[in-house]
Amino acid sequence: MRVHGSANMKRALDVTVAGATLVLAAPVMGACALAVRLTMGSPVLFRQPRIGFQGKPFEILKFRTMSRPRPGESELLTDGVRLTPVGKFLRKASLDELPQVWNVLRGDMSLVGPRPLLLQYLPRYSREQARRHDVMPGVTGWAQVKGRNALTWEEKFALDVWYVDHQSFALDLQILAMTALRVLSARGTSSAGHPTMHEFMGSPAPANGAGLAPASSAS
Repeated sequence: MRVHGSANMKRALDVTVAGATLVLAAPVMGACALAVRLTMGSPVLFRQPRIGFQGKPFEILKFRTMSRPRPGESELLTDGVRLTPVGKFLRKASLDELPQVWNVLRGDMSLVGPRPLLLQYLPRYSREQARRHDVMPGVTGWAQVKGRNALTWEEKFALDVWYVDHQSFALDLQILAMTALRVLSARGTSSAGHPTMHEFMGSPAPANGAGLAPASSAS
């Protein structure tokens, strides 16, 4: 009953905050859409299959931040070239994530949870890392407020699994408050030597979260 009640509270928070964001941020979202349309053309939204709850795929929504790859170019190898000035601003301010309120309202995502990643990553996870899919993916999460793309993949996944084991309504509220501070500081939006985050090819050894996660959610 306690777990069920906590899940109901989490969903109520998701719907309330996502709905309010959709209304209050509508002018900002309209401005972002116009900026993308004028500088990058159509489509305005970036749509991509991602891994969801229990490994099931869904289509994530974001504002586009990159120009289309030219014929023969790899999307992964040319991220730095294709990331436009408007796109850089949207990513730095985390405005590109705003369309994900639709994912939250549809039940594809939660406000808080491990970030949903590419489908091809699924067979590359260790058994421990794959536990990040035991909860709904989130717009923000424990790994995002603890370093975001400045962390290694192994550090991110260890923090994701820590969240799975320690999730609570109070922790979600803490992560949302920490996210607001992170967005204002615009820290951790890229990894060293890459405009976003390099592709995850699998860990050379089982991930070890020792020393990465705090003893309590209040840290």
